[in-house]
Amino acid sequence: MAAPSMAAALAASLPAPQAAPTPAAPTYEAIPASMSKAIDIEAEIPLTCVQLDGIVITKILKHSREAFSTTAHGLLLGLDLDGILEVSNSFALPNHHNDDDEKATKSIARYQQSMLRSLKEVQGDDNVVGFYQATSLGAFFNQSLIDTQAIHQDRLRHGGVVIVHDISQTARGNASFRAFKLTPAFMDAYRRANFSTAGLISHRLTFASILEEIPLRVRTNALLSSYLNTLAIPSTSTFSDAHPGVATTSALPPSYSVLDIGNVGLTKNLEQVAEAIDNYRTEEGNVAYLSRQIAREKLRAETYVAKRKEENARRVAQGLNALPEEDVSRLFRIPPEPSRLESMLLLGQVDAYAKSLEGIAGAGLVKMYAAKASSGV
Repeated sequence: MAAPSMAAALAASLPAPQAAPTPAAPTYEAIPASMSKAIDIEAEIPLTCVQLDGIVITKILKHSREAFSTTAHGLLLGLDLDGILEVSNSFALPNHHNDDDEKATKSIARYQQSMLRSLKEVQGDDNVVGFYQATSLGAFFNQSLIDTQAIHQDRLRHGGVVIVHDISQTARGNASFRAFKLTPAFMDAYRRANFSTAGLISHRLTFASILEEIPLRVRTNALLSSYLNTLAIPSTSTFSDAHPGVATTSALPPSYSVLDIGNVGLTKNLEQVAEAIDNYRTEEGNVAYLSRQIAREKLRAETYVAKRKEENARRVAQGLNALPEEDVSRLFRIPPEPSRLESMLLLGQVDAYAKSLEGIAGAGLVKMYAAKASSGV
């Protein structure tokens, strides 16, 4: 009888494997009746408001101030509850200037996944509800923002939102934050990639109907609000012989920057309006050239079909067989109708610059009249 092998000896010395117990079916607690209407499991409650925490406002302001130009953008994290999108946190996304598009996209995706994973490990909010974008002079109509928001509305609950922060308004002492989402009509045209003239007419699309604004409010901590109010309240000096100018002090001195009547922003705004109009005229020239080319090719195809019909009629009259019909699309390459999306976005930029110009000019005019009245001239 042959000696048993080492593997067989080890197997025989080990205890017999026990059958694995059948895992119990997971149990889920029912949602309390008091929260059944607030917790929107099926995302059926429409969004009525976007609520930003104070820390999110601070992060966006800091990132926009430190970033290059208007390239500041990042992700918003939070939860939608009873029709209110509560944004409780955010983080900035890196911006690559010199890398190619594919490499930059992969790098940003890796960074995003790493940040979300780290937030989940520390029990932080990791539910993406949208993104934010810095802009200047209110002109945020661009292809990149539209594409990003379209992806979010296809993949996120309630579609997500985009928070637009105007850094030019912040520089004048007025922090500007607005929340937007794409309209259903635009999303339908975007999915069909139908931005031809007929498509715009059928969907009733203009630059004003691309985005719909959602009401936005800011939530701050009660203790923080009390602390800021305390800093703003003037305090009386403890010295009885203090100078009247320093008899009352405040940790937050008053700011008079809003009274500046300079026209630096007005000049830049006029330059942006002129540039946007030039870009729109260039785009309209390109569309007109493509339209003429399409009309020329269609005329050639129609002329060919008419000649072929006349020739067949003549052959039939002579008792000959008619020539077979040919596919005109193979003989003449008629280009597709150009997209009018870029034209709409450029018109939106012109409109945004014009509204910003109206606001700056109006405020400057009021300040000049106030200065004239105070001087007694």
